[in-house]
Amino acid sequence: MLSKSKFYLKYTIKVGIILLVLFGINASTSKMETYSTNENINKSVDLSTMAIYINKEEEARKNEEALQTYLWGSLDSYTGDLTGYGANCAACTGRLACGGVDVRDGTDTYIDDTYGEVHIVASSSNLPCGSIIRFESKKVSEEPVIAIVLDRGVLGNDIDLLTPSEDYAARYIGRSSITYDVLRFGWEK
Repeated sequence: MLSKSKFYLKYTIKVGIILLVLFGINASTSKMETYSTNENINKSVDLSTMAIYINKEEEARKNEEALQTYLWGSLDSYTGDLTGYGANCAACTGRLACGGVDVRDGTDTYIDDTYGEVHIVASSSNLPCGSIIRFESKKVSEEPVIAIVLDRGVLGNDIDLLTPSEDYAARYIGRSSITYDVLRFGWEK
């Protein structure tokens, strides 16, 4: 009769051999599969596959260019005066005419679904609410300024930029003549 320790030793060895055989076969099978799937032994180039890949890259580049043109291409241009105003102006309620956004807390930007964070401007009814414009003014930014029409109260082609306060508008924006591009008329392009 076997002692317990010899029994466990024999049992452990048998289990080990079984596991080794099972995992050894699995390992060698996956290696064989790996080697057998590489049918390109001569390192030849499949030109039709390459052409498809290159065409897809070219198509993706053209689609990206088309998207950029669609988003950032000018639909129209206007010239008018740029002024600034604050939500605390004498005739202001602190709520914007387009959508009633409350800006009494100093908010002067808006998160647009397409253009991201943009400045807020007031315009005449020449530009529908939700229109996106782009202009350059070193008084506002070194980069081109992207803004959305969310308020009314100006005439013609003038644009009134919402700032944190009337004092800020008077000090830093003042009045200047600008040309601005319309990137989107209204809420939909």
